[in-house]
This record gives sequence, C-alpha cells and structure tokens, in this order.
Amino acid sequence: MSFLSDTLARVKPSPTIAVTTMAAELKAAGRDVIGLGAGEPDFDTPENIKQAGIAAINAGKTKYTAPDGIPELKQAICDKFARENGLTYTPKQISVGSGGKQNLYNALVATLNPGDEVIIPAPYWVSYPDMVLLAGGTPVAIEATLENSFKITAEQLEAAITPKTKWFIFNSPSNPTGAGYSRDQLKALTDVLMRHPHVWVMTDDMYEHLAYDGFEFCTPAQVEPGLYDRTLTCNGVSKAYAMTGWRIGYAAGPEKVIAAMRKVQSQSTSNPCTISQWAAVEALNGTQEFLAPNNATFKRRRDLVVKALNAIDGITCPVPEGAFYVYPSIAGLIGKTTAKGVKIENDEVFATALLEDTGVAVVFGAAFGLSPNFRVSYATSDENLTEACKRITEFCAALA
Repeated sequence: MSFLSDTLARVKPSPTIAVTTMAAELKAAGRDVIGLGAGEPDFDTPENIKQAGIAAINAGKTKYTAPDGIPELKQAICDKFARENGLTYTPKQISVGSGGKQNLYNALVATLNPGDEVIIPAPYWVSYPDMVLLAGGTPVAIEATLENSFKITAEQLEAAITPKTKWFIFNSPSNPTGAGYSRDQLKALTDVLMRHPHVWVMTDDMYEHLAYDGFEFCTPAQVEPGLYDRTLTCNGVSKAYAMTGWRIGYAAGPEKVIAAMRKVQSQSTSNPCTISQWAAVEALNGTQEFLAPNNATFKRRRDLVVKALNAIDGITCPVPEGAFYVYPSIAGLIGKTTAKGVKIENDEVFATALLEDTGVAVVFGAAFGLSPNFRVSYATSDENLTEACKRITEFCAALA
C-alpha cells in the first residue's frame, strides 16, 4: 500500500514551473539561457505600492487578520468592481487569498463532489484541471481551435453541458493564448448558461488590464446580470500591478459560496500576508497611471514576437487581444528532424530540443491541453525577445 494519497496520483506537477526550473539549472551550469516560460511581468512593483507595504511594516501591521482579508482591502475590492465593472458587492461577498490560485482552489474544494463536472476551454491555464481533480471533480475540456482564434463557441458550450456540470471556468484574456472574448462573443456564451441554471460560472479575470488594440474587457456577470447569483468573479493584483510575489488574489460572489471558501481557508492557510494586503489596498485605491505605459510596452513586445514567429516557415502565430503570451502552432514542423538528429514528434519534443540546443525556454502546448503549439511569455526585455526569436528562427531553419 502506498503511503501517499491516491488523490495525488491524479494530478501532475506544474509544467510551467518545471520549465522554469530546468532553465534555471542550465543557467546555473553556465549556459546562456533566455527564459520565456514564466508568466510574470518583468516590471518592478510601482513605488507607491512598495511604500504602502513598508508603511504597514513600520506601523506594526504584522498580526493575524480575518482568514479571508482585512476590511479595508475588501472595501477597496468592492469599490474596484463598482468603478471598473459596474458590479455591486458588499464586503461579505469578498474573499481574499494568497494569490488568485487559492481562491479558485478554495471554491472548487468547497463545492465539488465526486462525479461533478467542470467545463474548461482548452488551451487552459495548466492548474485548472488539476485543481478540479484534487477537489474530487472531473474536468471536461472544450477545444478552442486556432481557426477560431482559440475561443470556444456557444454551440460547443451547449454540447458540453450535462446534468453533472457544476462549474464553467472562463478566462479572458487567456493564459496561454492571450485570446480575449468580445462582449458579443461572451454574450453568446452567457445566453447558453442562462438556459442551464444548475451551472455556475467561475471567471479568472487576472489579465483584465492587459488588453491591446482597443479590445474592451468584460466579465460574465457584467454582460449578463442574470448570472450574478451564480458567478464567482476572480481577480488579483499579480499581473497588472507587477505583484506576483506579494501573493494577493480576490474573489466576489454569493455569500454562501464566500462563506464556504472562508471555512476552507480558515483550516488551511488562514489569512494572506498582512503586509501584502495593505500594499494591495494601495494598488486598487491609488494611482493607475502606470497601467497605460506598461500596456504600451507589452503591445510593442507582442508585435515584435508575432512578426518574428510568423516569418518562420512551419509556424503560425495569431495576434492575441491581451495578456502577455502568444501561442504559436508548429503544425508545419511536426515530423522534421533537428540538426542533432532528434525527430520533432510533438510539441514537447520541440520545446525540449529548443531549450537544449539554443537555450530558449518555452512551454510545450500539451501542458495547456492543445497541441501542436508552444507558449511564449513576452514579459521580458525587447533585447531578450529579439535574441530569443533569432535563436528560434535559426533552430527551425536547421530542421530537415
């Protein structure tokens, strides 16, 4: 009999973390490595936010708080939803966790029973299906194809819903593709959900403020108010505010779900870091003036990468609406052989050979549920991106 839980056998370690670890090991061994695997802005946390964290330390705000957040942060989150999304919540409807991931996980643990199904559009963030499995549920993937700009259709959603469906997880702009749903595209999905009152909606809006070319972000409960009472709207400060390491995410929804999530958190981690909570208050209430210039930088980097990758024979790279990822297809490279004699049988082989031969670290598409692709995070310098694209181009040109 195994000492480890049977549940653990159902899940796998995060491939993105594995790629980042492998790249770090090669770098430590003296290799010239360019990491395009981590979904983390290279900008520093804005100064006003850092100062708020320092002020919290100096004021002695280092004691336990309520399990799911201080009142000041919950109010700031309510104000944010009202100001930016037209959604009205009270502090009792808010949960603050140690990063966005904890809120998603708490909600799944608090609501799923064996046999419950969770619909997840693919490609998906790597953690969604594994969190569902850890919570005892069954993930059901819907394939969003390159031909449809990595977005699912209303017809696909309708076909995937069964009497066992409990949640629909929705992420726009998306990790790993950067695809963003327009209001009309989202309304088509919410129309389907309105016909199935037993299905709840879990939105991951972490990339809300990272949108380009006039794309206007919207979230399900905003598009369809009829879904308000069965929607958990999740967000956080990690990406837009360059606060990944501060670990603050939040969720808003019906009080009964928030109370259940609070119970899970009270018996697992308890409260998020107090210093980070006070910094997040400043992030939400303070100046937002850095968002536009940061977005302009990301857009420039996106355009650089898309142009370079589309110039490579065998690679097709659509232009994403948001986030800081591209998800190119390598369908035209499958079956070719590297200069070292490795046959590119799938995207995992491609990514491994690319790292070993050129020192460029990307994440293979199978990790996100759709192949043959790979994910590039362009949240790094123009210099790194230019050099990485040059190496990818040379690597692909040498394939035979």
